[in-house]
Parts: sequence; C-alpha cells; structure tokens
Amino acid sequence: MTNTQSILPEQQSLWKDITDALRGRSRDYTSGSLWRAIIVLSVPMVLEMLMQSVFEIADIFFVGRLGSEAVAAVGLTAALIIIVFAIGLGLSMAATAMVARRIGEKDPDGAARSAWQAIVLTVAFAIPAGALGAFFAPDLLGLMGATDSVREIGSGYAAVMLGSNLVILLLFLFNAIFRGAGDASAAMKALWLANILNIILDPIFIFGWGPVPEMGVTGAAVATAIGRGIGVAYQVWLLVSGGSRVKLERRHCKIDISVQRTMIKIAGPGMLQYLVGTASWLAVMRLMAGFGSDALAGYTVAIRIIIFALLPSWGISNAAATLVGQNLGASQPDRAERSVWYCTLLDMGFLAAMGLVFWIWAPVTVALFVDAPGARAVGVESMRILTLIYPIWAIGMVTVQSFNGAGDTTTPTWIHFFCFWILQLPLAWALAYPLEWGTSGVFWAIALAQVIAAFISAWLFRKGTWKTISV
Repeated sequence: MTNTQSILPEQQSLWKDITDALRGRSRDYTSGSLWRAIIVLSVPMVLEMLMQSVFEIADIFFVGRLGSEAVAAVGLTAALIIIVFAIGLGLSMAATAMVARRIGEKDPDGAARSAWQAIVLTVAFAIPAGALGAFFAPDLLGLMGATDSVREIGSGYAAVMLGSNLVILLLFLFNAIFRGAGDASAAMKALWLANILNIILDPIFIFGWGPVPEMGVTGAAVATAIGRGIGVAYQVWLLVSGGSRVKLERRHCKIDISVQRTMIKIAGPGMLQYLVGTASWLAVMRLMAGFGSDALAGYTVAIRIIIFALLPSWGISNAAATLVGQNLGASQPDRAERSVWYCTLLDMGFLAAMGLVFWIWAPVTVALFVDAPGARAVGVESMRILTLIYPIWAIGMVTVQSFNGAGDTTTPTWIHFFCFWILQLPLAWALAYPLEWGTSGVFWAIALAQVIAAFISAWLFRKGTWKTISV
C-alpha cells in the first residue's frame, strides 16, 4: 500500500496534518474533527486554485502588452470556450460526486471504474467539439460581436484554444477525480505544474524569444496547450502508478453502460447548469461589446482580477463538495451538512478580506494590465461594484458546489436559470440601454443576480432534500 493510500491518524498536530496533505498523504474525512478536516482538505485546494488565479492574471498581463484588441479577443474566446467547458465540467461534477461517494463507502475499485467512464465520455465529446471549434473560430468571434480587427488578431488564438480543448477538459476532469477521492495534493501539483509552464511559455511564444517566432496573442494559446498537455501527462502517471487514492488498472478500463448512465444522469443537469451560467456570461460579453473594444477590454481585465480571488475561494467550495460526497457515502448526512456551513463561514471571511483589498486598490491593479483610459475606467468601475458582494458571493459558491457534491445537479441549474436568465440579463439590458446607465447598469445587474442566487441556494440547501440523492 502506498503512502497516498494510507489513512493518517488523527493524533498529530494540525500543522503536521496540513504538511502531510500537501505531500499527498490521505486521511479519512468522514471521522474526527470537522474543522480539522475542512482546513486540511481546503489548504491544498485553495493553493491549487490560487495557481490558476496567478495564471489568469499572468496571461492577461502578457496579452495586455499587445493592446485592447488582443485583450478583447481573449475575452470573447473565453466566453466561447466556456460553452465547451460546460460539457466537460458537467462530467467533472459527476465524477467528483461518484468518486467521493465510492470513497466514502470504502470502495476504491468502484471509484476507479467511475473515473474511467468519465474519461471515456470526456474524450468522446472533446475531439469532435475541438475540430468544429478550430474550423469555425473566425465565424464564432464574429457572432460574438468582434470587430474586424479583433477577428484578425484573435482568430488564431480562438482556433488553438478551441481545438486543444481535450487537454484542458482532461486536466479539469482528472483534478475533479482527485478531489472527489480527497487527493487534494495531487490536484494541486498537477495544476501548479501546468500553469507554471504556461506562465514561463507565455512570453516566449507571444513575443518570440530565442528561436521561437513571435506569434502574438496566438502564442498565449499555444503556451496554454503545451503547459496543460504536460500537466495531463503527469495526472495520467499519478492515476496509473498508484500515486493517488484512485488507481486505474487494466481491469477498470471497460465500458460500463450502467455507470455511464448514472454519470450522464448527474452530468446532464450539471452541463445545463454551467451552460445556463456561462451562456449568460457570454450574453453579458455581447452586451459589453456594444460599448466598444475599450469597454470590453476593461471588463475582461476586471473579470480576470475578480477571478483571482474567486478561484482560491472556489477551492474552499470544492472542499465542501468532497466532504458532502464522502460523508453521504459514509451515511453521515448531518456531518455533511455541518461541513457546508463551516466552509461557508470560512469562505465569507476570506472573500470579505479580498474584497476590501481589491476595492481599495482597483485603480492601481487595473492600470497594470491595460493602458487605454476608457478601458481603465470600465475595469475599475466593474471591480468596485462586484467586490462589494464578495462575502455574499461565497454563500452561493459553497452551497451550489455542495449540491453538486451530493449529486443534486438539478437544483443549482434552476437557480442559475432564474437568477441569470430571467433576472440578470433583462435587467442588465434595461439598465444599460433604455435607462442609460451604460456599463454601470450591467455591473449592478450582475451583483444583484449573484446576491439573490446566494440566498435562494442557501434556503434550498437548508431544506435538506439533497441528502436523499442516490449516485
């Protein structure tokens, strides 16, 4: 039995538990101190997502040196690829729920079988989606409202990003499997490896250092594909070598229609959940495009900075999802529920502190990434409005992920549909155009929708119907 597979004893210091978790040694999250379990599980998950945040900032920093059109191209492509991500993330959501439940039931073989079915389904989707996305990249940018100059600059970037979606989806899927198993360290190391490589390769391919030709904004996509491809290779090695709590062996690598059917049942609403949420973001980007490239660039920069805090916060939400899944598998629904409220308190405190820092330093922060005065003004305004609701945002993030961790992907889908499509988009359009609030109207509509979504999610979570979901 490997170190990763052994279960650590409770009788040691918290610091020793954290360092053991960072080294990749597992523990039983279904017994012992709940606060200790949350902290030990959250630290590597927060560090994992922190590196993703650093990459998002570094990526837009280098691209920002190329001008507003390049930043706008990145923003529009991100909105497009998020639709592809919705499918992959739906499967990742199902993989986390099923792997966590099997680990909670002390069934590692069942966890490995579930992981393999998720891999098969992801590959089957990603290959044709990548081919179509790469071929139609210029047309898709045009549909998003890109100007001719943005299309010319960004078509190569969009083609590479959409065409290489397989490695990106597999990176997130494998990490979802690791998180479901409680192997937060494996997920952290894989994302750190991929994103450190991305950051190193970004300027080389964008600006053409050494023998590498200058590729402009397309170089950022090439760096992402290479960095994350190497990250995926590392994840595969962990899964087949026994370096994680889920070990894939040849006997697990068979098509299991019953497991796939259950996975699709969970993933289907999960895909729709992300499609609803991300398609509404795509619509917001389309609204922003109507105010010109500077406004779109400013909003893109602001969103990347906002995500800098939200992604580590998402790590706490992922810890809640893992604890819910594993404790339901261990037939401890009350412990699962307590873990969610504890994670919510922790996340609210973290985001309140980050929100205060970003609100104060918004002008300085935005100025690091974009030069145009119009873009800077929009970016600062966006940051200051959206960071006001950071603590409430935490409530929605943790409770929604906890529904998903329980295998209830339907409830968050309805929450997203109501708050983001029925409320946010019509309100954003009405405030921005008929009422002439401009970009401010878009940002206030987003803030209000997030607040309402958070309180609805918390209210529904307290009702407890998620405790009866079978996966």
